[in-house]
Amino acid sequence: MKLSCASHLLEKVRAENPLVHNITNQVVTNFTANGLLALGASPVMANAKEEVAEMAQLAGALVLNIGTLTKETVEAMVIAGQAANEKRVPVLLDPVGAGATTFRTSAAKQLLQQVKITVVRGNAAEIAHLLGVDGWQSKGVDAKETNGNGDVSILAKQAAKALQTVVVITGKVDVVSDGDEVLFIHNGHEWLTKVTGAGCLLTSVMGAFCAIGEPPLHAASAALLFYGVAAEKAARLSKDNGPGTFQIELLNALSNTGSNDVITLGKIGGVLHDKG
Repeated sequence: MKLSCASHLLEKVRAENPLVHNITNQVVTNFTANGLLALGASPVMANAKEEVAEMAQLAGALVLNIGTLTKETVEAMVIAGQAANEKRVPVLLDPVGAGATTFRTSAAKQLLQQVKITVVRGNAAEIAHLLGVDGWQSKGVDAKETNGNGDVSILAKQAAKALQTVVVITGKVDVVSDGDEVLFIHNGHEWLTKVTGAGCLLTSVMGAFCAIGEPPLHAASAALLFYGVAAEKAARLSKDNGPGTFQIELLNALSNTGSNDVITLGKIGGVLHDKG
């Protein structure tokens, strides 16, 4: 994927102003909505099972985030996801904390079984637990490698094939795979891990990029490039302060980062293709 393609997709998102339906966690609702508005998308936060099917079918993309999970939330997510599938609306899953508790892991797996998911975004531990792969463990919503031998690119590729979706594993280097290709995004900043909701917002930003009708591998990668460049710009403006200022500057950067920034500052590489 070329940086010019990512730049074009950013321009297309802003031109189309897609509606992104979020069934997300209580901690990040406001930040997610503001981040999508800053990007140039339109957020809607609707989680009542009486209306989620209608809302999902009106949207350009549906984002399911299990951060603050209840039985009722899972039911609403399934209803919304299946309604979105009927209209071929892209569905993204953020399996926050999968592996930390039995309930979270089973809920994420239930969604993968009952809803056709377009993109799954998580850290390595979350993705590994969805796949049943040893060597990673969850610490709250963070990931820790336990054996020192984990290869995130292999994990992403295996997960994409097994789950039949595009898989995004975020970390120091972000990895995206559709089961054949593996793309590596080298943008971002460590302060993204110091702000509650930064990862959740990223999944919703990916939803905006998926909503404009592009291949999910390209849409997810373009969103990562854009978001990572914005984070770097925000960090430069916050260097004399800290994560609190960074959070505000990230919202500003999501609005101010343009297509030329993606071309000049974006870092993508390590493309592999499975010929077999």
